[in-house]
Amino acid sequence: MSDEARTFRIALAGCGRISRNHVDAIQQIDGLELVATCDVIEERARSIAKPLGIPWFTSYEQMLAEVDCDIVSIATPSGYHPSQGVLAARAGRHVITEKPMAISLEGADELVQACDVAKVYLFVVKQNRLNAPIQLLKRAVDRGRFGRLYMANCTVRWTRPQEYYDQAPWRGTWEFDGGAFMNQASHYVDLIQWIVGPVESVMAKTATLARRIETEDSGVAILRFRSGALGVIEVTMLTYPKNMEGSLTILGEKGTVKIGGTAVNKVEHWEFADSDADDELIRSLDSNPPNVYGFGHEGYYRNVLAVLRGEAKPDTDGRAGRKSLELILGIYESAKTGCDVPLPLRR
Repeated sequence: MSDEARTFRIALAGCGRISRNHVDAIQQIDGLELVATCDVIEERARSIAKPLGIPWFTSYEQMLAEVDCDIVSIATPSGYHPSQGVLAARAGRHVITEKPMAISLEGADELVQACDVAKVYLFVVKQNRLNAPIQLLKRAVDRGRFGRLYMANCTVRWTRPQEYYDQAPWRGTWEFDGGAFMNQASHYVDLIQWIVGPVESVMAKTATLARRIETEDSGVAILRFRSGALGVIEVTMLTYPKNMEGSLTILGEKGTVKIGGTAVNKVEHWEFADSDADDELIRSLDSNPPNVYGFGHEGYYRNVLAVLRGEAKPDTDGRAGRKSLELILGIYESAKTGCDVPLPLRR
């Protein structure tokens, strides 16, 4: 059977908080099939697999050895992503990994290299890039509608109570998770550099103000882009009493846009000096997602299928995923040293 017609079989590693988004997306798409689940907590793996009549595992290595699949989708704690992705690549499977792809550049580079050597695809989930307002904002920047870009601001005002961190021992640790920038805000770090362009340097402050965790629950980063534009990323997991805002604002010479809501899905301001057909499209996109994960996992998996069928290029591959990781690590280095940190980072 040709790749244009075949169904690609997916094994899911990690059946926690984000896994339902993966399962629902796979089930919506003809051409993709979930064939196995794995989690160190058997009940979580079984709860997804049993209703579908597919096997479940508590050993990742056993699932790789026993399951006939084309793709491994990794939704485990962040610190495991590189090693598990490398094992999948060496087994000849394409790799989909949740954000962040790694928590160190060494881990990211090992994963990219393993997939290159094995000649398999590496997809890094950045589903918020696929939100319709974000796609139109990116198009406006690429078309030059803003003229010169002056300022960019990302604001992530969410809440994660202490119970969230207490649910799993890996949460809020440096070894397996990272803090608010690395975990919850990583999509926003990705968006600001994807839309505005490469970052020249970063200055940051982070703090652990209220949660009993190793990593930060709040922080602020000041960016200088190579274009000369300035940017700010503000992040906290302490918003009372619930998630309030996940937004991106761009201010330019001839345009001002704010995409807000809880997950960059709601158009709050859209104004340009010159009119465009996209201005009419924007008026029909004023919708908020059901949760902070947005609507994008299905769109992301549709891109995966199109890539494997030879019809498209990856929306975000390993090298694109590495860029936002490097910026996050630059934020952490600045917060640690108190210094302005140039990018790319010195290895």
